[in-house]
Amino acid sequence: MIGKCSSCFMKVNGLPNVKTCREPVKDGLVIERQAGWISPDTNNEESSSVELREIDVDVLVVGGGPAGLSAALKASEYGLDVAVVDEHFKIGGQLLKQTHKFFGNVELFGGMRGFQIAEEYSKKLKSSEKIRVLTRSVVYGVFRGGLVGVIGENTHYVVKPKVVVGSTGAAERYLDFLNNDLPGVVGAGGVQTIMNEYGVKPGESALVVGSGNVGLIVAYQLLQAGVAVRAIVEILPEVGGWFVHAAKVRRYGVPILLQHTVKAVYGDGRVREVEVVAVDENFNPVPGSEKRFKVDLVLLAVGLEPDTRFFSQCGAVMKWSPELGGLVPLRTLDLETSVRNLYIAGDASGIEEATTAIMEGQIAALSAVSKLADRSKAGRAEEEMEKICKFLWEDYRTSPVLARARRGKQLVTVSREEMEKIRVTYPPRVSFG
Repeated sequence: MIGKCSSCFMKVNGLPNVKTCREPVKDGLVIERQAGWISPDTNNEESSSVELREIDVDVLVVGGGPAGLSAALKASEYGLDVAVVDEHFKIGGQLLKQTHKFFGNVELFGGMRGFQIAEEYSKKLKSSEKIRVLTRSVVYGVFRGGLVGVIGENTHYVVKPKVVVGSTGAAERYLDFLNNDLPGVVGAGGVQTIMNEYGVKPGESALVVGSGNVGLIVAYQLLQAGVAVRAIVEILPEVGGWFVHAAKVRRYGVPILLQHTVKAVYGDGRVREVEVVAVDENFNPVPGSEKRFKVDLVLLAVGLEPDTRFFSQCGAVMKWSPELGGLVPLRTLDLETSVRNLYIAGDASGIEEATTAIMEGQIAALSAVSKLADRSKAGRAEEEMEKICKFLWEDYRTSPVLARARRGKQLVTVSREEMEKIRVTYPPRVSFG
């Protein structure tokens, strides 16, 4: 339900392979089930009427979440022409489904809720003459000469950017246990989509798996929506998220079962019951410790994995980072990858949270400005970038909750001199600019 997989592919008005979790309902839709991947009908009249447009732009932003939107806005403030591409029918990414208030100072939206931040960004981007927003559009490939292919509803775009900011976000991790494919087993992001974006109550009684910030926040949101949360289970011996979020659910009397995991779910066509089990220090199940809960919703908040397919196709040098959730590109302090003029920001750069994504988007944009703008603007951009980098590394990331992510980011960040050596050893497939 967050647009990252193919589980909801269906035929819509004769067009196959449509992600129906991202398709708005409207009168006259003809929806058909499909089995597996279906090749498009090349004889279809609609497919032959797609308009071709060529776009030259200073900055192409791939992904309209917090990192992408902050990058687009910051680049436009310095006079650069920007195009933002996003698959959804409205921009905002995961902000659209976040109803909790952000911490921090006012400059970083402290006191605002995620969907309010998305609305504010949307208004600013739409009012800017320097920004073009392409919603319901997909970047499908990068080609020689630094050309980027984008397909929209009825338009095929060939984009020639000088700089690309990849803010492609992340996909949810799943969990292996008996009957984990029963309806009612849903990722946290999917539940937030159903509940917070579309106003549909996802179940009556839930068990949440994972006590990181996402698990704790969504558990609280479920309670607010009238869903009974029977327990939160966490395989580690400590709560993974902020204390304030854990305190909220505990005040509701929700137990947090540490060193526990899901063993199985049971039901007749959908989830009716879940069995959890304690684990020892080696994460092996402890026999006889099983507990059962009557629920119709099992919410999986077991982490995210950076979506870095775009960077891999470009030939960026990647590194596996357990701290950051998976395979991520090497980058300099200003977030440039081994592909010259290709930047990374947000969860695609390693899993953190929305506030750090916003700052990373600004850093990437300011670095682009320092290359593309006149000397006066470039100088101001470098000063602003250094200020944000200093706050991000020396203040914000010093929180114990962000220690793991900070360590991961340090291990994949190299100096500009080191990056030049990497480019010689591992030449990228494409270049921009």
